[in-house]
Formats: sequence, structure tokens, C-alpha cells
Amino acid sequence: MTTLPLPGRVLILSADPAVIADQLGGRDLDLRSAGPLRAEVSTDEITPLPSLVYFDERLADHAYTGVKAGDALPVGVGAVRQGGFSVTVAGGRYGKGSSREHSPLAERMAGIRLVIAESFERIYRQNADNLGLFTSTDLGLVERIRRGEAIEVEELVADRDPVAAAVLRAGGLLNYGRERLGTAALTGAAPQGRLTLAEKILARHALAVPGIATGLAPGQSAFVRPDLRFIHDIYTAMCRFMLREAFGEALALREPESILTFEDHYSYAHRSAAHVARGLLPQVRALSEAHRAFVAEHGLRDHGYLPGGEGSEGISHALMAEQYALPGQLIAGTDSHTPHSGALGCLAFGVGTTDMANAMTTGAVRLAVPAVLRIELQGSLPRGVTAKDLVLHLLALPSLRAGEGVGKIFEFGGPGIAGLNTDERTTLTNMTAELGGFSGIVEPDEETRRFLRERRGIDVPIEPWMRSDPGAHYAGWITVDQSSLSPMVAAPGDPGRGLDLGALAAPVRVDIAYGGSCTAGKREDFDRYHEVLAWAAERGMRVAPGVELYLQFGTVAVRDYCEAKGYLEAFRKVGAQILQPACGACANCGPGTSTRPDQVTVSAINRNFPGRGGPGGVWLASPPTVAASAIAGELISFEGLQEGAAGIQAEGLRAPRVDRSLS
Repeated sequence: MTTLPLPGRVLILSADPAVIADQLGGRDLDLRSAGPLRAEVSTDEITPLPSLVYFDERLADHAYTGVKAGDALPVGVGAVRQGGFSVTVAGGRYGKGSSREHSPLAERMAGIRLVIAESFERIYRQNADNLGLFTSTDLGLVERIRRGEAIEVEELVADRDPVAAAVLRAGGLLNYGRERLGTAALTGAAPQGRLTLAEKILARHALAVPGIATGLAPGQSAFVRPDLRFIHDIYTAMCRFMLREAFGEALALREPESILTFEDHYSYAHRSAAHVARGLLPQVRALSEAHRAFVAEHGLRDHGYLPGGEGSEGISHALMAEQYALPGQLIAGTDSHTPHSGALGCLAFGVGTTDMANAMTTGAVRLAVPAVLRIELQGSLPRGVTAKDLVLHLLALPSLRAGEGVGKIFEFGGPGIAGLNTDERTTLTNMTAELGGFSGIVEPDEETRRFLRERRGIDVPIEPWMRSDPGAHYAGWITVDQSSLSPMVAAPGDPGRGLDLGALAAPVRVDIAYGGSCTAGKREDFDRYHEVLAWAAERGMRVAPGVELYLQFGTVAVRDYCEAKGYLEAFRKVGAQILQPACGACANCGPGTSTRPDQVTVSAINRNFPGRGGPGGVWLASPPTVAASAIAGELISFEGLQEGAAGIQAEGLRAPRVDRSLS
């Protein structure tokens, strides 16, 4: 039997920073001595955003440099590789957050061959499989390894699905794809039984793979052929590197006309404190050069930078919804927020770099078939409450916090969905990533057709099959009365730390307010920013002293819409700083991030893991709450801002200024 070589030490990621520091200093510990395991270690921590400029062996030195234990970051650059570790141990939901394959790649390059955790997030574990990095949820392995016992490969893959096991045995997905997937064809089998919309889409795109019995029941392995594949500039260089290493001059992409590329992350890197301070701009330029070379080599459709050096044509997810996604399609992209387009009635999901490299050469994407969770929306959102507040409410539900949605497709429906336009629906599907889901989807309807006519000038009929069947099976059912919701925020550290804004125990001052990202840079979001800021401008109010407000468009089309509507004048009157389209602060790649630990940011982005928006704390909020908080200088809803102004005016005083000393 083949055993997994584990020549190094065991690194236990404890919740106690001193314990981690002791191990890096040379001390070996057992699980009991290490204390509570650090849970929910995100990929933003395994490889912090500034480290993503590396895509070769230099990435090894950045493994775990963002992992937070208590208030400390105990792992220094190069510490894991220099410590001679082969095994990492952690708590539940390991690898949550971004789909970046940099994380398992950095671990493997640093010497890690096995990660043991109480549970794993789907994309992280699949990325690890693809790279030949083994994972296990058996904590009993720790003591066996410490005793020097050999661990057999077959034991590690025994509880994995057949494809994951085969990929690991082959040494990674590119080897497996070259051997098995070149001749795979659509099954052509008609969907059977009462199915959800997502199940119907998967059935229509399923492949028959020689030598592997795949199926479409939840948990089974499958390969599917997406209608569209896309990649963006954080991953293109790594993808190109992998493909050239594997195929050399024989490299040929399958159906390149259905591949899209985007430069959306780094166009503001020259104004990113994290990138400038670390001297990373040369590496950023190298990423751009590799991205553009890949596009040129294969004649791919690219959405790149704007003339003048700042901004891009748009964020990949927003552009996919604006220009490409259609009901009934299957879409794969190299980002956890790929489900954004699911609002149009397609099934869109994120994959890692190796998955995309394999898909580019074989046209096949692998997955473990997810179960479907129904989110039944009743009633209508009150005035001033948005889809972002709804998502933050879902993220705070105990059942979802406990992992009920992990790996599932979130189907948003019910009578309440009709009151949400497509821009708002994309907020729901986009943030299934934060809910731990595989994807999010909304059945296409007349609102979908309206959106496509308005944004693309096309009329797309909704075919009868494009809905879930009555009696379709769901893994769970969560009902939300939207009329009972109020403005929400999520406290720094995790999007799941949500609470009603009115329940804050004390005022929370803010230093930075940021409105933008794929989640909150759409037309509807800018309508909300403008509603608040135009109201403030009419009353002679401006952004509070000491606060910086940044507004960043999601796409050029959103910018043009705001210009045509006359929004920019109100934004300038209150002192907002306007930024061209890009991922920007959401990816710690531009203005709007903190530069000191004591700074507080209120942001409309989708996640606030440690270090995501700089060293300071990030509160997540809706677009109107972000705008109102910028004016007030503290976390506040638009309604609260209006009530405060009305009260002061009733007393005959001038327009309000919040006393920031309260916080």
C-alpha cells in the first residue's frame, strides 16, 4: 500500500497565539496541550491579499501569515517553511471565504502535505485535492502521526467521493484530466422526477466520464460542461504558469470563444497602502503582463483597464450579469462570488485555478453535486431596508452560522422575491459565498426579462422548464418575513456577526466609509447612495469631519448611468471621493482600506475577515447605511440620520454634526 510521506512536524493552529509561537520556535505539542483549535480559518488569513501577487515558489513564505489568534498575527513570513512542518491542524470550517487557490498552494509549497480540520469549506477542499494536498477530518490522525505511524493514502481517501479520490491518487487534477476527460461528452439523458431548477441545469450540462460512475444525487461526483468560463487577473498568471508547466508548447484551449477574462482587481494598486508599503507594485505589473500575454496567446475576450491608468471596464461578476449570463446557463469562474449571476436564473459557481486550468483544456468542471436549500421570502422589505440587510440577517441565523448552508445551492423564492429587482437579487446570490453555499439562484421571471431588455436590448423568453417543479426535494427550508427586517450591520471579523443596527449597545464612530464592490457597486446601490447623499446635500450637510467616504462604481455602465442621472453633483457636494470601476478596497487593492489598527470602516462589501480591508475593523452594512454613517460620523441608518436632523431642526439649531467623542 502507498503511504503519504510526512517527514516534518505537526503545526496546530491554536486559538492561543503563544501556543502557535511556541511551535514555530521548535516546541512540539499534542492536541490537549495546544488548547482550543482556531476555527473558521479563512483563505484571507492563510494567504492575505497582498501575498496574492506571488504565483510561484515565493508564495511558500506567505502561508498562514494572516492567521489571527486572539489579537495577534503569530506567523511571520517564511516561518512555516523554515519550521519544517508537514501537517497542519485546525478547527471547523477551515478555508472559508475566498476561492483563492493560492492558499492550499502556499501550504503545499511550504511543505504541508496534510491538513486536518474538524470540517472544510467546499472550494478550499476541492482546490487542495486538485493540487494533491491531502485533507482529513479525522483528528485522531494527529497522535498517530506524532508517534511516527505511517498513514496510507487509501485511508485518507476512503471517505471521499470517487472523483476526489481518483484525483488525489493521480497527483492532481491536471494529470487526471489529461488521462480521463478529453473524450467526455454530454450524457444527453433527460432529467427525471420532480427537480429544482438547479438540478435541471446540472442535468442538462452533465458529462459521461470514462471509468467513473458519476451521478447527480446530492453528494455524488460529477463533471459538467459550462456554457461560459471566466478568470480574472489574480488567477490568470497562476493558471498560465500551471498550463505551461503541464502542457508546454502543446497547450490548446477548448472552445476559447466561451472563455472570458477580466482585469478588475489591481488597477488601483498604486493607491493601495498594503501594496505600496510592501513594495509589491512590480509584482502587480508582472501579474498584468502575464494576464495580457495569456489573452493574446489564445485570442480571448478581455475586459481590461481604462485609459489613464485608474479603473477597469468593470468587476467580473457585475459584467457577467450585465453582458453575458442568461437563464438556464451553467457558468464557472475563478472567484467565490461567481454566484452573483445566479440572479438571472443560471447556475454560476466558483472554482479554483487548477479547476479552471483543467476546464480550459478539457471543457469539464468537476463538482460534488450539492443539495438545494430553499429560502422562502414572504412580505416586502420596509423602506430603507435592502437585500444586503436581508443577507446579513440570514448570515446571523443560528442554523446558518452552524453550517446548514455549507456546500448547498441557495434557491431564493417565494412571493417576496417579486419585489426585488435583479440588482438586489444579485446581492443575495453573490453573498451565498459568505453563507458557505455552493451557489445561489433565482427562478427567471418577467423582472429577468425586463433587466435583459434594459441592460442588453434583448428579449429572452422564459422557457417552461426554467423553474423548480412542485414537490421538488429540498435539504432545508428557511422562511423569512421581509417586512419584519430592519437595517443590519455585521461586526468586524466575520460577516456572520450580524445584529440589528438599532441594537448597538453604544455609538460606533467611523473613520472610513466605502460604497462599492460587486455586491454594492450596481445601479440600485448607487440609487441608494444618491438618495441619502442628495438629501444631505440639500440640507448643507457634508461628510463628517475626520471621515473619508469613497464611492466606487462596479462597471463603466454604472458610472455612465450615474452621470446621466446627475448623481455625481450630489456626491461631490457632500465631499465623497469618486473612484472608477474596480474591485478596489473590497480586495484590499485600493483606496477605502484602513492603514492603522485603530481605524474603523463601515463598508458595503461582502466580507470583513481580519485583514480584508486593512488592519482596522470593518463593519458591513447596506449602501444607505454606509452613506448615512459617513454623514453622521458613526454607524447609523438613513432613517436614524433623518430623525436626528429633524430633532435638531425642531430645536432651531443648525444642521447636525455627530459628537464623535461619544464613541
